[in-house]
Amino acid sequence: MRIRFILTAVLAMVLLGLVAPLYAQETAPSVGSELIKWSIITGGFALAIAASVGAIAQGLGISAAAAAIARNPSAAGEIRGSLILGLVLIESLVIYVLLISLVLFFIQPFGG
Repeated sequence: MRIRFILTAVLAMVLLGLVAPLYAQETAPSVGSELIKWSIITGGFALAIAASVGAIAQGLGISAAAAAIARNPSAAGEIRGSLILGLVLIESLVIYVLLISLVLFFIQPFGG
């Protein structure tokens, strides 16, 4: 029974290996393929840089707010409100870069 299962699995793998090249299709040459490639690379780098700088800025803001609350606990409400507003503005900048990157990924506004 075990040998039969192993032989069946090997036969299935061989058949899948033989059928797989049928689905391989060469891409059609496009006029703006170089531009599309560089727009995707640019969008990826912009998103990575914006996310990393946004994360650093949020971390610095949270640490400064925690230090301010530790120094003056009575002003915690005002500090918390300013902190949340600052975090929202930082995150909105990262979301704007995400939207621009998605436009570059999927729409290719400069050609293609």
